[in-house]
Amino acid sequence: MSRIGNKSIDLPDKVKINLGDGGLVNVEGPKGKLSYTLPRTITAKSEGSKFTLARPDDERANKALHGLARSLVANMVTGVSTGYVKDLEIQGVGFKAAVQGDKLNLSLGKSHPILFPIPAGIKITVTDNTKVRVEGIDKQVVGQAAANIRGYYPPEPYKGKGVRYAGENVQRKEGKTVQ
Repeated sequence: MSRIGNKSIDLPDKVKINLGDGGLVNVEGPKGKLSYTLPRTITAKSEGSKFTLARPDDERANKALHGLARSLVANMVTGVSTGYVKDLEIQGVGFKAAVQGDKLNLSLGKSHPILFPIPAGIKITVTDNTKVRVEGIDKQVVGQAAANIRGYYPPEPYKGKGVRYAGENVQRKEGKTVQ
């Protein structure tokens, strides 16, 4: 916990960090802007292209918050400079996806199509009707959107049908055999 918090964050050339009142950290880069309010016990300072966080003492809770705050700020810096991407694959006969306006239309073998509302700040693209790409600058929102899409039909172990992350290995089970 404290080892992570003690590391400094290297800022890319086009990323700016502003420290506001009450521990407000604003990160601005080529992809967009993000903000985060630091816990009360954590202090921050920016020195050129380095950003560091400090804690007042070695209390267990402060050590945990120190590492958490540093990770969240580092994720914000990465998000506004390069962004985050999650790729999903849809497998199954007749299973497909399409973007319609601000909704993702999923046909996953149910009696009705599933309309997933695309969250603000997220870009979803579909290629080949079965490959879904979720992109954005906020790591938590991108991961949660991908997990929500996968949650509509997680990959099942017998036939392997469903929505899975790209490269996800689904452990297959052997079906019942006739004797």
